[in-house]
Parts: sequence; structure tokens; C-alpha cells
Amino acid sequence: MIAGTGVDIVETERIFKAIQNGSFLNKYYTEAEQKLIEERKSRAASNFAGKEAVAKALGTGFTKFMPSDIEILRTKTGAPYVLLHNKAMETAKSLGINYIHISLSDTKSTAIAYVITEY
Repeated sequence: MIAGTGVDIVETERIFKAIQNGSFLNKYYTEAEQKLIEERKSRAASNFAGKEAVAKALGTGFTKFMPSDIEILRTKTGAPYVLLHNKAMETAKSLGINYIHISLSDTKSTAIAYVITEY
């Protein structure tokens, strides 16, 4: 059963400028995500949108955990998936969330994420 939904859209250029700052990169992205961003810069924007969408789908925003507690990686075929850590994992467990579906898309100027959480 669906527990929540979240969507977010960001301007890629704003995120590209922000990741030039090492503290922003470390605050928002895990080491594994930073490696993905090194491979393909557009993932910085889509992952940022994904983190925002997950926080919205959980219904808390970033009031209970940090953006780096949400990790968005890719399978070998490129499909995105979400791993929760620390307080984000605790929040999801307390809400009874068992699975998070995520879809990401980007263009030259924007990135969008859509998330569905399930009980």
C-alpha cells in the first residue's frame, strides 16, 4: 500500500555551481554518490532532486535527518535506487515504510525526481 509520494525539480546549473563547494558536496552526498557524480555530473542534480523527493514522501522534509542520510545509487543497468542511513532509516522504520520507488530524469536545464513509499 502507498504510504507517501514526493516530487522535486531543480535547475541543474544551480546544483552544478553548488557542488564546486566541497562542504556542500560532503553535506548532501555520500562518498559513493560523489563517485557517481565524478563519472557523470548530471547525477548531482538528479540525486539532489531525489533526496528532496524522498524527504517529501516520508512526510518530514529534512527536519529529522540530513540529506546525506539518503543515498541514491544506480544498478548495473542504470536504474536508480534508494538506501537510507542513520536517522532517515530510523524515520522510515518508525513510519512502517518497507520500500521506496524512485524515478529520475534530467535535461540540460532541469532534473526531476518522483518517489513513492510503500508500507
